[in-house]
Amino acid sequence: MQLRMFEDKAEKTRKGADSTTGSDLTPPVDKPVVKVPNKKEKAVPAIVMEEVASDVNLRAAFKKVEQNKGAPGVDGKSVADVKQRLPEILKQISKSLIAGTYQPGDVRRVWIPKAGGGKRPLGIPNVIDRLVQQALLQVMQPNFDPTFDDSSHGFRPGRSCHTAIAQATAHIKEGFDWVVDIDLERFFDTVNHQRLQSKLEQKIEDKRIIRLIKLMLKANIVMPDGVVIESEQGTPQGGPLSPLLSNIVLNELDQELKKRGHRFVRYADDCNIYVRSQAAAERVLKSITQFIERRMRLKVNRVKSAAGKSGTRNFLGFSLEHDIETDTVTVKISEKSIKKAALKIVEYSPRNWGASLENCIHRCNLYLRGWIEYFKIISPSEQRKLRRIDAHLRRRLRAIQLKHWRRRRTIARSLIQLGAKSATAWRTVYGGRKSLWRLSHTPVVDRTLRNAYFADLGLVSLANRWEKLQAKPIVQMQFAFV
Repeated sequence: MQLRMFEDKAEKTRKGADSTTGSDLTPPVDKPVVKVPNKKEKAVPAIVMEEVASDVNLRAAFKKVEQNKGAPGVDGKSVADVKQRLPEILKQISKSLIAGTYQPGDVRRVWIPKAGGGKRPLGIPNVIDRLVQQALLQVMQPNFDPTFDDSSHGFRPGRSCHTAIAQATAHIKEGFDWVVDIDLERFFDTVNHQRLQSKLEQKIEDKRIIRLIKLMLKANIVMPDGVVIESEQGTPQGGPLSPLLSNIVLNELDQELKKRGHRFVRYADDCNIYVRSQAAAERVLKSITQFIERRMRLKVNRVKSAAGKSGTRNFLGFSLEHDIETDTVTVKISEKSIKKAALKIVEYSPRNWGASLENCIHRCNLYLRGWIEYFKIISPSEQRKLRRIDAHLRRRLRAIQLKHWRRRRTIARSLIQLGAKSATAWRTVYGGRKSLWRLSHTPVVDRTLRNAYFADLGLVSLANRWEKLQAKPIVQMQFAFV
């Protein structure tokens, strides 16, 4: 789950089929009201299919799917294809949903590279199925979200990775600086359907919705080579409904941790528990692992899960280091995140770049803006890491510019034209057999193709951008501890 928020958004969408059949629309019914636990004088509409299938809800769902710009599913139909026949399709969907005859299509499996190597499975449903999932989400989330614990931050309105880090920082600052880092192994692929269904039935009385979600969970997976695999467990990543279902499953873990009096922070399937000592951390790691595997029937990755001091464990791409003497917590960028950023910069600024330098800078900027927006909450001492990334990217861009000038004579003349001394430029360019990469970090090239040169071309500076973002207020949340 880590760092998904600032990279290209993987096509978070789910399936559909034109084979939506059904009878005439059922007359509208009055929506019953249910009380939300622990929320005085507040009620929300019960979850009924008529609300899911309403024209207003379906149109809002399509708008959201359109904004996400997901790829086509197994049926090959794009968002634009569905939009052309939207009024007709929405009527068909509404009728089949209310009649309980809607049949989800298969899910297209793709593989997303992971930063540390390997690949993460992603399921891409058909556009119509993504629309239906989004419609379900819009009706279900207001009902389920109030029942989730305040320590759960993933995929919830008004919460984010930043609020999760803020809460973790508060725990550490209060002396709970030993971390139990729980890593769930292939969580989305191992969710037990029966247990999930029983939790849904606790709040959803409409059997049509339960049946529809069950069909979506059991949709066949079409592999890249065309092989079709039946789905008996798990909630495939990629559908709009999947994050909510994961929170419903893991809410059981939250409630158990709360019952035991632990301080913890969870973002989707990333969970950190904060205690005061190493002995307590090791004891909690053992007992919670048993609870997850025996009670919840999930698998804990015993290689990645561990107990350690806060500064030695990473959470959502950050490292939180506690200085007891000054009673401060430094929010750092984890080394893993730095290495991942370096790999991305190499990917976006290859030495054999053939298009214009401006196009290369534009491509890099798309990544840099999202990256620094995610890491804007780091402590001021981390600016040196930002400057190091900036310098590395500028050197790569200098090498690309030199390559575009091609001949040594052209390189020397271009440097002189940009303000370099003639003798220095000729001596540097022709003095020995320097590669373009080595030449890109010589004094004359550094001074000529200086920071301002790339700033004029529109290059985003992470260090400068971070300083500007500090002027904007960052959302702060108050957390109540038991």
